Amino acid sequence: MAYELDLKDRRALITGAGQGVGRGIAHGFAAAGAEVIVNDLRTERAQEVVDEIRDAGGAATASAFDVTDYAAVTAAVEALGGVDILINNAGNAGVQGFAGLGRFVETTPADWEPFLRVNLYGVLHCAHAVLPGMIAKGWGRIVTISSDSARTGEANMAAYAAAKAGAAGLTRSLAVETGRYGITVNTIALGTMRTEATEGLWSDPENPMAKSLLKRYAVRRPGLPEDAAALAVFLAGPQASWITGQTYPVNGGISFAQ
Repeated sequence: MAYELDLKDRRALITGAGQGVGRGIAHGFAAAGAEVIVNDLRTERAQEVVDEIRDAGGAATASAFDVTDYAAVTAAVEALGGVDILINNAGNAGVQGFAGLGRFVETTPADWEPFLRVNLYGVLHCAHAVLPGMIAKGWGRIVTISSDSARTGEANMAAYAAAKAGAAGLTRSLAVETGRYGITVNTIALGTMRTEATEGLWSDPENPMAKSLLKRYAVRRPGLPEDAAALAVFLAGPQASWITGQTYPVNGGISFAQ
């Protein structure tokens, strides 16, 4: 058996791929031969990643929509003509910006709502939109990018962790429902990542906050987008056809799974 991460002739929709982890995943899928559909809230960001992929010899198109808008998601998927692979990466707090973090007892339902809309309902919307086509085809892959805080819990992030944990629960249920159709559904739980949004933390190697944080990691560096991309590409490929319903930490060893 040849172990090749070859996704030629597969179409992969990657949400929130205009920057950060999603951008890295988009490049990973393009390198594996997939046609990448780059989603982002902002058309210009999606198109920039598309241009990068095309300049590198890959195939990509942009699809700008808000994952929290179910009608927009379904219309976009219909316009695309269906996809083979869905990567639920969009995980910010939507168009309204991040909700305030803090002790749960000091927050309100209004604080929770942005986290739930993107990190849970966004995943529900996208999975619901793509699954009919995957079922009809008899093949599909769904990978949701989660957070280690959903696995282990983290102070001052209760609503975020709850939303991400809910998405992992959806993974398990969909795996049971759709495995008979040749569809696998998995989750990747990330530790602290180095992206454009967090570069200020990592740019100074002597930053006390960064040094303190990295002491908690067995591999003493932050995660990189390509770390997430490597596992996502594998889970979408033919060698992972008997892997479903699982949550895999990609976290530098800050916590362990059994």
